[in-house]
Amino acid sequence: MESKRVAVFRKEHFNAAHRLHNPAWSEEVNARVFGKCNNPHFHGHNYELFVQVTGEVNPETGYVMDMKILSDLIQENVTARFDHKNLNLDTEEFRNLNPTAENIAVVIYDALRSKLDQSLDLKIRLYETERNFVEYPA
Repeated sequence: MESKRVAVFRKEHFNAAHRLHNPAWSEEVNARVFGKCNNPHFHGHNYELFVQVTGEVNPETGYVMDMKILSDLIQENVTARFDHKNLNLDTEEFRNLNPTAENIAVVIYDALRSKLDQSLDLKIRLYETERNFVEYPA
């Protein structure tokens, strides 16, 4: 049987607060560039995370990847670290990295990539709002 590449997806959810701020800039420049997202008292989002894993279907299991294993990896490496956290204050990843949706997606990708077999491709889609989302890699 010819081998087929299939994409499987796991959807997860986490809530987190953040403040977009560049410490190298003045308060005025930060306020102009980041607007309401620069609120010094932070603001929050209900993030929707889609993790896409693409690979060959295993002829013995019929799986690209066991979805329970993928769910557990996301729980351990993303949800447990970021859910109900202030990303700026409560996480090492964003202590010195502006927690934009773009940067959050890259951090999630990096957290999961090393946990997956190298034969599998990984893509992260992160919705910050219903209308705004990012994908990495693009």
